[in-house]
Amino acid sequence: MIEHYLKPDSTAEALDLMRQHAGIATWFAGGSKVNAAPTKTEKTVAISLDNLAFDKIEKHGDALHIGAMCRLQTLIDHELVPVALKQSSAFVYSRHVRNQATLGGEIAARQEEALLVPSLMALKAKVVLADGRECDVEDYIEAEHRDLIAKVIIPDVNLACIGYNIARSAAGLAIVTAAVSIAKDGSKVIALDGVSPLHNDSARPVRLRDVECQDLKGELLEQAVAEAIHPVADLRGSVEYKRYIAGVVVTDLLAECQHMAEEA
Repeated sequence: MIEHYLKPDSTAEALDLMRQHAGIATWFAGGSKVNAAPTKTEKTVAISLDNLAFDKIEKHGDALHIGAMCRLQTLIDHELVPVALKQSSAFVYSRHVRNQATLGGEIAARQEEALLVPSLMALKAKVVLADGRECDVEDYIEAEHRDLIAKVIIPDVNLACIGYNIARSAAGLAIVTAAVSIAKDGSKVIALDGVSPLHNDSARPVRLRDVECQDLKGELLEQAVAEAIHPVADLRGSVEYKRYIAGVVVTDLLAECQHMAEEA
């Protein structure tokens, strides 16, 4: 339960406050995760990021720099944001939540449904941490310690990329979330969430590198995807169903993405 709310005016001050309150403090961005089950925090000190100017969206050549405090609805509405990231932001069905939730918060939360992360992986996105270090989104979610994200960089906004989310209803739990991209040289990225066991109750989206390097289509691709993932059975579906639907979704996405790449 949050008992103290601190609002630093600089990144340096924010990092210093986190050091002072190590173990009992949490970052407070939009608040959609801190105050809501199942991600509600047990920490007692909230350190706000509101005054740190982490909300800019700027284009640098073909790269797009997006502040970690940008709300999901802002991503949907902004003309510079790639279609794939707009799509995955809309996977969060509630506009109220999208007006509250932030890009950095969605990555750092590593909650059971990482709806945006597969698209960010397919876009080859990097996170820039508050201390200036950079790492791939994939490496960030794999790390045990989650440092403060300042911004996200999408290296090439022109990359052909598309994602899709399978759920029983708009408000229902996601069964499979998938995203794929195809670069000009033909190289692919296939990223999925919901097809591997949770790790310490955190989502672990996966990239299917072994499948990416094979020139497969149709049923052969469906089978390769199904064999490459390790879902668990739950109320959303059986292992067999999740393997089947993941194979179908990835195959359809790659076909559509190839068409996009050829038209670009």
